[in-house]
Amino acid sequence: MKGTVGELGEFGLIRELTSRLTTTPAVRLGPGDDAAVISAPDRRVVASTDVLLEGRHFRRDWSTAYDVGRKSAAQNLADIAAMGAVPTALLLGLIVPAELPATWATEMMDGLRDECQVAGAAVVGGDVVRGEKITIAITALGDLQGHEPVTRSGARPGDVVAVTGWLGWSAAGHAVLARGFRSPRAFVEAHRRPEPPYQAGPAAAGLGATSMTDVSDGLLADLGHVATASKVRIDVRSDAFDVPTQMADIGRAVGVDPLRWVLTGGEDHAIVATFPPNRQLPARWRVVGEVLAPAATPQVTVDGKVWAAGGGWDHFSADE
Repeated sequence: MKGTVGELGEFGLIRELTSRLTTTPAVRLGPGDDAAVISAPDRRVVASTDVLLEGRHFRRDWSTAYDVGRKSAAQNLADIAAMGAVPTALLLGLIVPAELPATWATEMMDGLRDECQVAGAAVVGGDVVRGEKITIAITALGDLQGHEPVTRSGARPGDVVAVTGWLGWSAAGHAVLARGFRSPRAFVEAHRRPEPPYQAGPAAAGLGATSMTDVSDGLLADLGHVATASKVRIDVRSDAFDVPTQMADIGRAVGVDPLRWVLTGGEDHAIVATFPPNRQLPARWRVVGEVLAPAATPQVTVDGKVWAAGGGWDHFSADE
């Protein structure tokens, strides 16, 4: 495809984007009408929304349009899985400058579609608007399939804390890219295109998880949300984590303790959950800590001490 988004026009762009989409049995009515219709056999719909802004959440010199599409879908679908639900549908709000190559928009949609297929969902509609900077707004929907939602507020003293998925890989990849390099490739790709363990969320609900969240802002930060909501203290054991050799090599090269990436690096979208003690967990889950009775205030500690090295993501922090 040649030309720009402006040359295609709004409706030409919509035709190009929607022509690339696939569907699932949950989609009763897809793009092309005033709204989509998605089946909800559970009679409850899990919904989450997120916004990605060029220059803050992605860079076109670091990531292809396809990468951006995959990442945009992944971080929203992971929120659905972290509630114990199965992702079903995704809606896209897209703001782009008129001079943007039309191929960028269509390749981004390919990435969005393909990540939805990994999770078992489909893109079912959205909107496009002209603006100065690329902005991607996603709304993801999911089905609880008869389970109760697993929230952040159910952790209880005595529970174990367990993680499944990657931790620190995206942060290490970001450190590599920030210094102008493109390898080790596995870590760069983890930053460009995270791989959330979607199936682990509903499976954790079936295993009796008492609380759950995905790791988007950093493990300690996201466990902090659980501690606050559950009014408990959570202690994480540093020796429970294996730091890959290549991550340690990157850390030495840039002067960063790789454990900091594991504990505070965001955007891997691993899933962390709490489970009743003595619950037999599948091999994919690694027990990394425990839930304790709260101290003066709910908090997260590492090896019994407050983590002093900083980290974690806050959109309004002066450091970000």
